[in-house]
Amino acid sequence: MTVKPYRSTDRGLPPIARSLPFALIRARENVMAPIRKMLAESDITEQQWRILRALSEHGPIEATRLAQLAALQLPSQTRILQSMERRSLISRVSSREDRRRQTVDITPAGEAVIDRHSAQAKALAYRFKDVLGARDFDRLLALLAKLDNV
Repeated sequence: MTVKPYRSTDRGLPPIARSLPFALIRARENVMAPIRKMLAESDITEQQWRILRALSEHGPIEATRLAQLAALQLPSQTRILQSMERRSLISRVSSREDRRRQTVDITPAGEAVIDRHSAQAKALAYRFKDVLGARDFDRLLALLAKLDNV
């Protein structure tokens, strides 16, 4: 089906269907929809899930590094961590040398959230891999990693 553009597309911009930012957003929404549904069962946001996953995988970590791993802006992460600490999902300890620096760790309650959803999260990951095929899945991750430092 050919869609006729409402306005002229002679500005040199790629059509939306071939635009990398649009394609990434569409893909993200398709990937995240079942994950959001899974997380709603525990009243956990996707940002909180990323933090818990990073802490579960890496152990206690400095807040700046955590923001990098969880793909969050530091000011946003600070607010999210406050909420997670109130819910006893994480703990924070300030550095003795520099009170502005904090180490963040996952608590047993946070680990329980990971444990509660690990089977479903694993099934979703395999579903995405099945849709793309193992080779294309690995290639997609490698290609996306190239955009990490653009």
